[in-house]
Amino acid sequence: MAGPDEQALRRETPGTRNVIHFNNAGASLPIQEVLDVQREYLEAEALYGGYEVVTQFSEQLQRPYDTLASLLNCAPANIAILQSATSAWAQVFYGIPLTAGDRILTSIIEYGANYIAFLQMAKRVGVAIEVIPEDDEGDISLPALEVLITQGDKKPALIAITHVPTNSGRVYDAAGVGRLAQAHGVPYLLDACQSVGQLPLDVQAIGCDWLSGTSRKYLRGPRGVGFLYASDSAMEKFEPAMLDLYGATWTATDQYEMQPGARRYEIYEKNFAGMVGLGVAVDYANQLGMDWIWARIQAIARELRGKLARIPGVTVHDRGRLLCGIVSFTKEGVDPGVIMARLCEQGINVKTSAISSTRLDFERVHLPPFVVRASVHYFNTADEIEQLVLALTAVGDCSSKAREVM
Repeated sequence: MAGPDEQALRRETPGTRNVIHFNNAGASLPIQEVLDVQREYLEAEALYGGYEVVTQFSEQLQRPYDTLASLLNCAPANIAILQSATSAWAQVFYGIPLTAGDRILTSIIEYGANYIAFLQMAKRVGVAIEVIPEDDEGDISLPALEVLITQGDKKPALIAITHVPTNSGRVYDAAGVGRLAQAHGVPYLLDACQSVGQLPLDVQAIGCDWLSGTSRKYLRGPRGVGFLYASDSAMEKFEPAMLDLYGATWTATDQYEMQPGARRYEIYEKNFAGMVGLGVAVDYANQLGMDWIWARIQAIARELRGKLARIPGVTVHDRGRLLCGIVSFTKEGVDPGVIMARLCEQGINVKTSAISSTRLDFERVHLPPFVVRASVHYFNTADEIEQLVLALTAVGDCSSKAREVM
């Protein structure tokens, strides 16, 4: 596949010298420049004072707004930087004035933290949670969604879906959902935590009112940083769940005025060094090009799925019209936690995904309580895939031999 030099990409990623990293859906390996700029910022804070260096690094602190705006096709004023993707998502969700009988439409693959928030509001005020079915190919069913939108006397208060689940590789048709949301005037919140950084995202084409994402996963930025896209129309209609003296100004004894753009969603105290690192990470992705990144990740994931499927006893669980870099699997007779531990002993990072993270999906397809998740990135190689396959095969062989001895 034509594109940037593979070895150059790996030289710029120091972690590749220590581990084979297939946990990019958890936290990816940053490039050296991301590490360097964070160290520089933290050292300046220690030498000159935390408040004081904000002015000194004003250009670097503006960089994530500009680079994310370029990545998502919006204006920098539509971007907010927060402590995490969950913080960003919650600033939107809990800011919507939900009341008894309001309907929330969500997805089968909805992330556990989001669904708990729905349940909390169901308990607090009596909202109804309605799950949009999937079609036969494993994508979100747009005809079923339109039926849900139009049925009943009250249109939904919110459509809130996850773009890519934490436990498998399928990618929902977020733009199709957006077309229906806009046509019927329903607010639309998209959790892009696992999709941003691995596939092209255009918020204008998607048609979402809000999009939440994280730095640490496929964008390869620091931990402790998340972000939010908020459309102009959404900001006109809804306030953030929480405002502080950064998101708003106390203008009179009984009045306040919010920031004019998406920074109204921000809280002043955040990971400033992480913000600087995020700006570098997103700029790096923009320079590589999301079309190239997406094609490369898909090719590596296809190769991994194909080789895993040929291992006796291994079942690959990814299903969908469009699949991404998250590859989920189990091996008959071998606990997923044991697989993760044995691979870790050989310097191979994978993760297990639990039923509590995506309960509706696990229960619908009768998955075991845990699956193994190997999430690839563009810096992974064919040799690394081969080492994973050999190590996984050995885990099964060792387990079989142990049972025979017993």
